[in-house]
Amino acid sequence: QVYLVEPGGGSVQAGGSMTLSCAASDPVLMRYVMGWFRQAPGKEREFVAGIHWTGGTKYADSVKGRFTISKNGTKKTADLQMNSLKPEDTAIYYCVAGIDFRSLGNSGSYWSQGTQVTVSS
Repeated sequence: QVYLVEPGGGSVQAGGSMTLSCAASDPVLMRYVMGWFRQAPGKEREFVAGIHWTGGTKYADSVKGRFTISKNGTKKTADLQMNSLKPEDTAIYYCVAGIDFRSLGNSGSYWSQGTQVTVSS
């Protein structure tokens, strides 16, 4: 069974930090690539970060050095730690699970309902 649930999100001032957590079932955490996408108003949805079930990670250039993706086996979550947030990080953030990095976000991927993150200047 695949489920992705991501409570959280909210508002923060520029320069602040926020952590998004995505709860997933064991099969997803153990066998899928998990990641985060975001969509800002008037813009296309974009990849933010991803983590392979082996632990390998990938990041969009715009968030490298500021965001960190990880998995927590105890809480059964994939977490996105966001530091040094900028107003341009404002978007709806989606947790996604797919079979590999190449297909992550494509048809066949699993999506959460999305959560709003707002960064004010």
